[in-house]
Amino acid sequence: MSDLDQITAALERLFEEEGHRVVFWNDPEGEFQTTLRLLELDGVTKLELDRIGALEAKVRIEREEPEGKFLLYSPAEEPDYEDDWLLDIRLYSRSFRADRPSILLQQLGLHNQGLRLHLAERRKFLDSKERLGRLKALVAPDDTAADLDRKMMAVVARADQPELFNIVRTVFHAWTEAGDDVDLDRPPDCWAQMEKFDLDAPFWQMVRATFGYHEEGPSPKNLLLRLMLTDYAHRLKADVPQALRSLLLPSTGWPNAVVCLAQWRDSSSRGSSYDRLSAEAATVLKVEEHLPGLDVEHLGDVMTFLCVEKRIASCLRERVQSTAETIDADAIRAVARRRQAGHWASTAVAGSPAAPRRALHAVYDALVAAAEFFDLRNRHQAGFDYPDAGALYRAYETELHRFDQLYRLFCEAADLAESEGWNILKELRAALESCYVNWYLTALALAWGRFLEPPGGLLGRWRIDFLPNQHEFYVRHVLPWVEEAENRRAFVIISDAFRYEAARELAAELNGRYRFEATLSSQLGVLPSYTALGMAALLPHGSLAYKDKDVLVDGRPSGAGDRDAILKAVGGMACKADELLAKKKDEGREFVRDSRVVYIYHNKVDATGDDAKTEGETFQAVRQAIDALAALVGYVVNNLNGHYVVVTADHGFLFTETMPGETDRSKLGDRPEGTVLAKKRYLLGRNLPDQPAVYHGRTQATAGAEGDMEFWVPKGANRFHFVGGARFIHGGAMPQEVVVPVLTVRHVRGKAAQETKARPVSVQVLGGSHRITTARHRFQLLQMEPVGDRVRPVTLKVAVYEGEEPVTNVESVTFDSASGDMDERKKWVQLVLQERPYNKKTPYRLVLRDAETGIEQQGVGVTIDRAFTDDF
Repeated sequence: MSDLDQITAALERLFEEEGHRVVFWNDPEGEFQTTLRLLELDGVTKLELDRIGALEAKVRIEREEPEGKFLLYSPAEEPDYEDDWLLDIRLYSRSFRADRPSILLQQLGLHNQGLRLHLAERRKFLDSKERLGRLKALVAPDDTAADLDRKMMAVVARADQPELFNIVRTVFHAWTEAGDDVDLDRPPDCWAQMEKFDLDAPFWQMVRATFGYHEEGPSPKNLLLRLMLTDYAHRLKADVPQALRSLLLPSTGWPNAVVCLAQWRDSSSRGSSYDRLSAEAATVLKVEEHLPGLDVEHLGDVMTFLCVEKRIASCLRERVQSTAETIDADAIRAVARRRQAGHWASTAVAGSPAAPRRALHAVYDALVAAAEFFDLRNRHQAGFDYPDAGALYRAYETELHRFDQLYRLFCEAADLAESEGWNILKELRAALESCYVNWYLTALALAWGRFLEPPGGLLGRWRIDFLPNQHEFYVRHVLPWVEEAENRRAFVIISDAFRYEAARELAAELNGRYRFEATLSSQLGVLPSYTALGMAALLPHGSLAYKDKDVLVDGRPSGAGDRDAILKAVGGMACKADELLAKKKDEGREFVRDSRVVYIYHNKVDATGDDAKTEGETFQAVRQAIDALAALVGYVVNNLNGHYVVVTADHGFLFTETMPGETDRSKLGDRPEGTVLAKKRYLLGRNLPDQPAVYHGRTQATAGAEGDMEFWVPKGANRFHFVGGARFIHGGAMPQEVVVPVLTVRHVRGKAAQETKARPVSVQVLGGSHRITTARHRFQLLQMEPVGDRVRPVTLKVAVYEGEEPVTNVESVTFDSASGDMDERKKWVQLVLQERPYNKKTPYRLVLRDAETGIEQQGVGVTIDRAFTDDF
């Protein structure tokens, strides 16, 4: 752009945009006299003050043309006040300079004429129209030279905000934009631009004032290392190694270093670079070499390096193993949840090769499951001594099923961690496996077995007083509902091998959904606990019987292809889950329109576990089944107007990670005469002899099946043989196989529906007034109620803000306590205040924000009153 174009544009802005009537242009060198004559401004009169008298100009401007616009040009300096005949006009008008810095001053809207020299020194930066345009968007009229430099740095670095922390993080982030390899000895590309435009010196001045970093040859690498090490030292509850202490920033710079890095980790746009650069910094600083000897108590609050996270996870695993006999599960859980809410193990933050968050999160889930398993074991160390079968059954319903559930959850989490290359759980896995197989299953089998055999055992009378039997399912759970009114329809979802402990999880999931109310009970499953008999028992029937190995329902076959015909006799139908889910809402409603009873068959667990090739994926299949059944119930309720849904199973199962050995086999020798069906876990036949290694019973007693069919099932968790898969079994009498879930789901309507809305647990800041007077301040937070089905855990990001900008580090805190004790639901969070000027009259706020949604849950006023800067 030529001088004439620039001057024209600058003057038009003064007259048109800013609305000035009179503009003085002093040109002491007289270099723009020619330009003045070429200048054309619509509606503006040019007066040359060296050619016209001051009085004449004054009269014309104020008397003759009081509404006119005038440009008053003088090839001289602005006169002193006492010599200025036009002073009164000058005081209400605008001054203009045509030299490049002055034009820039005008373009940027800056008031301070003293910045002209500074702008001249930054000419290389300002020569670009694009850079100038981006700078203009950031500049404020009262900016100082330092403000301008900082905003120029933001333009060069392409920072989100012209604030030093943001600029520093953006410069560091640029290291990771060049490719996969990061070379800290080669400054990021934008740093060359900083040096090119002479912004490096002011950058280091600001860094020194903010962080205390200063050395003869400052570099981005050294700044990064010192910031990282200082952040590490701040949270470390131990001494920093002597070899590294010289790299720590001065104590006055610690607060800003901590806040800067915490905000970097919390950044959605820059957080990924933190993962990579912290790993590079940890390697250079040799942090990992200094970690042996440090325990969870020393490192528990450190978030700086991934290697620290690994160390904490390893230490926590060792603690679970070494203290298994006396474990404090609450303490293990507190550490795990704190780490899962933090930078490295949070699933709310995207994972990467530099930060395998899913794996780390799973490691902590596994440790919590193991700790709770051992804690439960310690409470039952003496075994399971209950007075009768009913008491033991009820104990399994209320508590003992947790052994199976925690074992599954541990294995599921450990599998996920190992699938991503994290094998730190190997020894713990072996210890928990041994406890589950050799202690729990054995002790439970012995305790339950005492109530099975004659005289007076369950095998002779397969009934527990307070409990319905599985073959009574239809008359107890379906018939009363459909008979109560003509237009009622019942939906029954039968998931093959879906056991009670998994149904507990499904119930919690459904009770967390709006307008759903799920109630879990159980029924005593048939024995042998296998699919053909269990499925037949769930159908409407007057009688069950055997024809050879086939189970008859009212004299008719009851295989998968026969169930629809049986249900049609009661106005019902049968279908597969996948078949139903494939239908759109209108198609689904038409599909079930003429049926009052709809049986929906789902098969994930049994299909996976009963195949030798896939039985190792059993627990994965259980997780998929829980998710699929929740979706299926949702489809029935929301698409098919299902107001009453019952989820149940034909039987449960037993599964262990390890293959059974010879001691787990009940040897039969030759099959007894009269055998009609022999499987791993049961044998059916007639006139079977007694055998000491088996339970011997009649299906008439255990399934209500007419006729003389008898069975053998191995005692405990044994198998008859290991043909095919051997880790997944069912057919026997263990509680895991015969405690069959009955999950009743009702669609809640009207006013009561409001009570079913799930919500995150509420958290309040304790204390009436909050005044921060030191660099560090602790706030106490209270989880207002225990978590439950309708009250979900929440992870909050906590920080103090001025407007929308945090002035402290951002801390993540998880509130997930199920305790009824208010004191156990209190947590402290410590925030570090950025070192900068504060005004005690400025409104600051402590903000609690949902980490998942970003929605503010609570904000309270905070006063920051720091009379002096203290040592950190």
